[in-house]
Amino acid sequence: MKNPFAPTFAIGLGVVVIAVVGILIMQRGAHIGIEGSVLKVRTAPLDENSTIAVVDFRFTNSGNVPFWVRTVSLEMEEKDGRQYDGMVISEIDARRLFEAMPLLGTKYSDTLVLRDKIPGHTSGDRMIAARFEAPEARINARKRFIVRIEEVDGAISEISEK
Repeated sequence: MKNPFAPTFAIGLGVVVIAVVGILIMQRGAHIGIEGSVLKVRTAPLDENSTIAVVDFRFTNSGNVPFWVRTVSLEMEEKDGRQYDGMVISEIDARRLFEAMPLLGTKYSDTLVLRDKIPGHTSGDRMIAARFEAPEARINARKRFIVRIEEVDGAISEISEK
């Protein structure tokens, strides 16, 4: 052979390309995080200066890894960009809230709570309810609500109202 380097280099390059493609295929679903969308938002005044907001949302865990919920929060973003945290209401209190306030309508889904496990390749509907120290008109004039879900290993996923 005139130049033994060229065929050896081509074979070596082919082996490296096959190895890289194999690694990428194996790691395809190994990410932690959930995506989703807001289905419905309901608000009701508690008094002149506080309002309850209920956000129903749909989520999907497209990874192979289960998503273990560490914390769930609801934030309201105003049109000028300022964000306010709501005081999240537990599942038991949410049930009582829907019984006491017919203005909120029907409770469609369970609340997403701490230590919930969302298995890989699943989707579902959940809700979050929170109290905001603001009049209902201010809440209704918002830019959007943001549901922030933190995983036990620190990954944070956000589901935002469009």
